[in-house]
Amino acid sequence: MQSRDRLIVALDRSSRDDILRLADQLHGVAGALKIGLQAFVANGPSIVREIIGRGERVFLDLKIHDIPNTAQHAVEEAAGLGAAMVTIHIAGGEAMMRACVEAADRLKPVPTLLGVTVLTSLGEPELQRVGFHGTPLENSVRLARLAQASGLRGVVASPQEIAAIREACGGELVIVTPGIRPPGSDAGDQRRTTTPAAAIAAGADYIVVGRPITDARDPRAAAAGLVDSLL
Repeated sequence: MQSRDRLIVALDRSSRDDILRLADQLHGVAGALKIGLQAFVANGPSIVREIIGRGERVFLDLKIHDIPNTAQHAVEEAAGLGAAMVTIHIAGGEAMMRACVEAADRLKPVPTLLGVTVLTSLGEPELQRVGFHGTPLENSVRLARLAQASGLRGVVASPQEIAAIREACGGELVIVTPGIRPPGSDAGDQRRTTTPAAAIAAGADYIVVGRPITDARDPRAAAAGLVDSLL
């Protein structure tokens, strides 16, 4: 895998014009573009089709979390748009995950279904308030093991949990890591962050970067500089 392929840029915008402008600026320097809840709710499935129609790989980050039947059909619709990666919440449980895997496996090509472990905005106090005992690391490893046992091919985990998940789950599990901040960048609302190079060195397959690239004066140059830092 080339360094460029490891970079997923989050297009967290509401305006269709802004999203497509960024997609055009980033063409050829990012391995995939992330469409999350903000962009998807504002523009609907058409924005995914438009970006894929421009020749880009899309990471569709909807974090699906519902009863198995509903989640299964949501995955079918999401992946059916042509997204290369689709996210679901591991906290939805084993039955939900297995139903989603079955749905994804019926599609050609088969998308990479990723289970979200613990959001990067959460620390231990927040986890305890919602009833999760233990540290973010302990919960992330436990959830990653459950995802793998349920048939998921990959997980989304913060930089601080990469190495432990890699050790617990082996080299076959795909690890996608948000919370990436180049040196000197503002962490914003992210709690558990690291630099791009450190995330890859720890064992991440892909890194997700948003504002440090999309808010830059020259997003293309910012993305290219980040890729260079991975060499």
